[in-house]
Amino acid sequence: MTTPGGIVYLLDDEPEMVKALSRLLQSKQFEVRGFSSVRPFLEAYEPKDTACLVLDVAMPELTGLELQQHLTQSGILIPIIFLTGHGDIPMSVRAIKAGATDFLTKPVDADALLRAVRVALKAAQTRHQAIVEIAALATRLATLTPREREVMDRVVAGALNKQIAADLGIVEQTVKVHRGQVMAKMKVQSVAELVQAAARLRAGQSSSAPAGR
Repeated sequence: MTTPGGIVYLLDDEPEMVKALSRLLQSKQFEVRGFSSVRPFLEAYEPKDTACLVLDVAMPELTGLELQQHLTQSGILIPIIFLTGHGDIPMSVRAIKAGATDFLTKPVDADALLRAVRVALKAAQTRHQAIVEIAALATRLATLTPREREVMDRVVAGALNKQIAADLGIVEQTVKVHRGQVMAKMKVQSVAELVQAAARLRAGQSSSAPAGR
């Protein structure tokens, strides 16, 4: 089975567990970085990386669930696979609802962990690609003039050229010129594509805002 690209971060307060899981994952060609406490992990983690986190629930400084909440509030949306020796159903439900990709019990089954890591890294790759694409859209949006932005907003809202002209106090032919510039600068071929681009930009702005702020 193909090994997805990306980094697997391991965080468990038992160094021997970190070593054992590192050996397992490295044997399957995963790039692994292991830690036995929270601070070194936070210092080493690079948000730009495509990565997932295998996280022990019972960490001494912050519990795994508390760390998950801290990461989310900081705008760090890394896929998390929880490991626990004494998990219960409410705890697993809470973790999954908060965005965890899996919740495994110790001693962890090797095949189950490998499957979970592959799924998590695939999710991270998909998210990373979406971020790259939204950044490209934002760059294109920034090239629009204020008037072109006004026209774009109205086109996306479904207004006709004559309605936009009346709203902005310009002639319809000028609207057509601005509309053509918008389509060219945003690199879209149809109004439907422009609407999709605007929706993705809005979604990207919403997901990039840290929770609770």
